[in-house]
Amino acid sequence: MIEFHNVTKRYPGGYEALNNVSMQLGAGEMAFLTGHSGAGKSTLLKIVSLIEKPTRGQALLNRINLNTIPRHRVPYVRRNIGIIFQDHQLLFDRPVFDNVAMPLIIQGYRPQEIAKRTRAALDKVGLLHKEKSMPITLSGGEQQRVGIARAVAHKPMLLLADEPTGNLDPVLSREIMQIFVDFHQVGVSVLVASHDLNLIDELQKPVLTLNRGRLIENGLDENFQQPEYFPRQRDKF
Repeated sequence: MIEFHNVTKRYPGGYEALNNVSMQLGAGEMAFLTGHSGAGKSTLLKIVSLIEKPTRGQALLNRINLNTIPRHRVPYVRRNIGIIFQDHQLLFDRPVFDNVAMPLIIQGYRPQEIAKRTRAALDKVGLLHKEKSMPITLSGGEQQRVGIARAVAHKPMLLLADEPTGNLDPVLSREIMQIFVDFHQVGVSVLVASHDLNLIDELQKPVLTLNRGRLIENGLDENFQQPEYFPRQRDKF
């Protein structure tokens, strides 16, 4: 599903967000991506979602080379990806139904299929009864659920989430993470960037840990050897 081979990402000005990162996430697997603020988590997710391209190395998604994919093919590849943001990025002038339906409308689905998929996605996150509500009337946890419903309405093979529980209390955070686990259990690949180490430990999923752009712990690969010049304790991050 996702393969990174010695991927480095350097931004203009010389800042190196990722340094020689190699990892794999297989089809149907779920993992967490963690590390200190600025460790490179968001950059890694942006490369997978074709928002950024590597400076060096090779990034693959479903065996498609993300380094060289033509611009006109990017929207087609993204149809296999669902992306959840920390700040929801909802349209507050439109009801919940329209927010979830928007990607389906853009992709050209027929109205009947849009209605079917939108309501199915809302039902999966427990918000079918809120389809006519405006986002401003929802709680933070409910707004995040709308964002998840929007990300899964087109039935993607891969879910990417960037700090999806960063603004939520512990109870709501567990509820949101459980939704990701539920999707994983039906065969969706899931990669979640999070700094909530206690919650990550509870869920007992593989963990990829970044420190200053380097991958220092790879819970997906039993043969991974951690560099000696980085501390192993995750509580230091």
